[in-house]
Amino acid sequence: MASKPRGMLYVGVTAYLAERVDQHRRDVGSAYCRRYGIKALVLAEPHDEIEYAIAREKALKAWQRAWKIELIESFNPDWEDLFDRIA
Repeated sequence: MASKPRGMLYVGVTAYLAERVDQHRRDVGSAYCRRYGIKALVLAEPHDEIEYAIAREKALKAWQRAWKIELIESFNPDWEDLFDRIA
């Protein structure tokens, strides 16, 4: 998730993506997202097993910011909010 293109970023894992994004958009998600206005879903990666999703989340959190931006822009170059596509 992001606050704006190339703005503050948030990486998380959930089994209920649309519901979790909605929480962030209503400012009842994480305090970090609330503090920095992070409300746009800019990338989502589906995983069949929660263990893989958690491992990927941990890996992405360890990435450099530039790598995260490159990943987002490779799938979503205009930083569109993808929420309407999943809701």
